Amino acid sequence: MNKQNIDNILKVLKKTYPEATCALNFGSPYELLVSTMLSAQCTDVRVNKVTSELYKQYNTPEKMISLTEEELGGKIKSCGFFRNKSKNILSTSRELVEKYGGEVPHTMEQLIELPGVGRKTADVVLSNAFGVPAIAVDTHVFRVSNRLGIAKGTTPHKVEMELMKNIPKSMWSDSHHYLIWHGRRICKSRKPDCEHCPLAPYCEYFNHPEEIKS
Repeated sequence: MNKQNIDNILKVLKKTYPEATCALNFGSPYELLVSTMLSAQCTDVRVNKVTSELYKQYNTPEKMISLTEEELGGKIKSCGFFRNKSKNILSTSRELVEKYGGEVPHTMEQLIELPGVGRKTADVVLSNAFGVPAIAVDTHVFRVSNRLGIAKGTTPHKVEMELMKNIPKSMWSDSHHYLIWHGRRICKSRKPDCEHCPLAPYCEYFNHPEEIKS
């Protein structure tokens, strides 16, 4: 896709979703880190419901590690994969206490070394908690980017690299939110609402369906 079309897409997204922001509720980098870990294969609405209770007592790594895996698992069970998530959250919390004085590190290299923390989670934390330009590629960003044609890739990492190349760095974080909101509201997985999509004039999925859907 040429630069002009990418610029047009970004302008339309900004105009369409001026209020786009992180859907996870958090009051600190640590809360955002835990919430993002919980959000794997779970809705943000469900995570927010669970953490609204969890963070009343366990909103720091020091407090979190007072729980056993079974106790934490019981509190986050409705988020799915609770055994693995509770194990990773507690392991990460211990590491934060032991290596970082209870603080969440703010570099990609340090974050992805934490148990259960991949690039997507690290990008979310860097962007929303520390204001570091980043593009977290979740299922919405992956799908919408490929359909539009602004980033082609068979893996989230490849799409992330393409988006970083094609989008100005100053817009990385905002674009991440724009693409998520567009994926949730219009460019849905099973039935995209192309008829009412403001990006249709620039979209490869809409204009060349025989190539995208084959």
